[in-house]
Amino acid sequence: MITFDRLTFTGRQPAYVQLAEHVKRLILCGEARDGDALPSRREIAVQANLNPNTVQKAYRLMEEEGYVVTEGNHPSTVRVTPALYARIEEELTRGLCRAFVEQARQNHLSYKKAISLISELWED
Repeated sequence: MITFDRLTFTGRQPAYVQLAEHVKRLILCGEARDGDALPSRREIAVQANLNPNTVQKAYRLMEEEGYVVTEGNHPSTVRVTPALYARIEEELTRGLCRAFVEQARQNHLSYKKAISLISELWED
């Protein structure tokens, strides 16, 4: 079952968005696979010390985006198709790179220096 014990909330995004992105990262890293069950909304609220309505909002977002399915009174499960995986990979990697580029520009880091540092650190 998917867990939320490694999730640390930041003030940058609403908690429900961070919950949804956590599941996306688990999918991207192969820690959440098609058919894996998610904890109940109540369990996540207790684990993450969140209002159950916040968790419900995260589930609604994940269901709307198509990578979580809830059928009737059955537990919610992860749904991963090749197209969904590709979309999640594009979204998360592009977002990561965009944030880096924005920060690098704010710090007046040149493209050449950024690439050099990435190459150097990639090997560490």
